[in-house]
Amino acid sequence: MTDRPARSPVVDVVIVNWNGGALLRACLASLAGVQDAESVQVIVVDNASADGSVEDLPPLPRPLRLIRNSKNLGFGRACDQGAAAGEAPAILFLNPDTQVEPDALGQALGALLADPRTGIVGARLVDPDGRTARSCARAPTALGLLGRALALDRLGLVRPHFLLEWDHAEDRAVDQVMGAFLMIRRDLFTALGGFDPRFFVYWEDADLCTRARVAGFAVRHVAGAVVRHLGQGTTRQVRARRLFYFLRSQILYAGKHHGAAAALALIAASFCAQVPLRLALALAHRSPAEAAEVLRAAALLAAALPQLAGSLMRGDRGSPAGHG
Repeated sequence: MTDRPARSPVVDVVIVNWNGGALLRACLASLAGVQDAESVQVIVVDNASADGSVEDLPPLPRPLRLIRNSKNLGFGRACDQGAAAGEAPAILFLNPDTQVEPDALGQALGALLADPRTGIVGARLVDPDGRTARSCARAPTALGLLGRALALDRLGLVRPHFLLEWDHAEDRAVDQVMGAFLMIRRDLFTALGGFDPRFFVYWEDADLCTRARVAGFAVRHVAGAVVRHLGQGTTRQVRARRLFYFLRSQILYAGKHHGAAAALALIAASFCAQVPLRLALALAHRSPAEAAEVLRAAALLAAALPQLAGSLMRGDRGSPAGHG
């Protein structure tokens, strides 16, 4: 290993890894090839991977910092760990199932620093075939959350969460960018208290963007920052827990930003609409294994409700309920 470069980093890239395998190595290899890579400090926080994915990682111009957790602490808490280990004025939270184009970090950082009221920027995410993903979203309202939980967006009765009608081809202010590539000013991240660790995974990006906008900062999409994104690169390994965490996190978001009544409505919609619909789809596709995963997710959510309700009533930022 070489001595750490004397130049201070301009951006800390925080990657939370959980059994990322070859995806993590490909992500790091892309970071090694970015413009001005010597000014980028990469911090990998490993949430107790069991696949050896943090062994023999590719070299980087600036030595990588690796934090190994003895158990899976969740995405938000691990992001906070990684951010605390850095010192650059900008922090990029990057998923391990991404690969950045050489100028992506520079484009994003330039947009972030161009206006002091811009607090967060996101990139244009493209799939492996190069097609642009509709990754920017609307601020989740109470009615929107409930309507989408009841599948009313599929009937055109409520607007979809993501901005599907926009091609993401130009820069613009948005309500939310996806956490797969989310760059934020360090001083803003600190002022906001970082990610809310109650969001074990999912919706933590929506929560952070909402809090940034409430604080008076803009969230912007940067079309020129191009990032290839596989999507669900590691969480696809655990289907039941993926659905459980999604349902749990949307309830938490509703309660935190819209009150107890909204959270209770989302709980009812989860068990009366979202779970039955997913179960029906699994059975229609003749997939008993998928149906079993949906039922397992519902059981996990039911078991987590008492602790989740207590967390919502207290409004605390303590340990997430029902992760393990």
